[in-house]
Amino acid sequence: MNTVKHFVSRWKTDHDFQTYIAATGSLAVTLIFALYNGFLGIHHASLWYGTICIYYILLSLLRGLIIAAAKKIAHRESKKSSRNLAALVISLFLLILNISLIVPISIMVRQQKPVSMTLIPAIAMAAYTTYKVTMASVKLRRRRATSDSLAWLLRTIGFIDALVSVLTLQNTLIMINSSGVNPGMMTLTAISSAVVWVATLLLSLHTIMKGFRRVRNGR
Repeated sequence: MNTVKHFVSRWKTDHDFQTYIAATGSLAVTLIFALYNGFLGIHHASLWYGTICIYYILLSLLRGLIIAAAKKIAHRESKKSSRNLAALVISLFLLILNISLIVPISIMVRQQKPVSMTLIPAIAMAAYTTYKVTMASVKLRRRRATSDSLAWLLRTIGFIDALVSVLTLQNTLIMINSSGVNPGMMTLTAISSAVVWVATLLLSLHTIMKGFRRVRNGR
């Protein structure tokens, strides 16, 4: 009973604790979503969904690394400097992962669409995207309130996850409504995809720069 009370009390007052608990749940949800994209990739012979499946799996692994690192570092005397270093290293991997997004984006822009899809995937994607964007936006605003670099990184990854889910929804809608290569649609898709991709890269670069400053200054 005391354990439950302690958990609830900490949940109400400790935003970083909330971030780690929520990230654990997000990890599981993202893995399920990755498998769903993998299923769509196999079922519809879609290279887009296959590559996005791999992206989400790798993003989940990064989340898992952050959670594991935070747990391992928690009892160290120099835990702040250890957290900063771990956050910086993971941020570098995050940048590489987000650069690789150019592969599925290029596939989507070229509209390599093997078959038509039903509204069910679109509804599932829309619900997931709405949830992710809403939650990630709220958490991103709390980044300045924390001195925990790993919790800060988790919130950044959550927002990047939401941005990529927008791309996934966009591609699903294209697959449902497009009957072939449409020059106008290709232009619109290229612009919107470029905006999302650049946003993920800027977030990644900002995270790395902040990570270097934290490691250098010990803050």
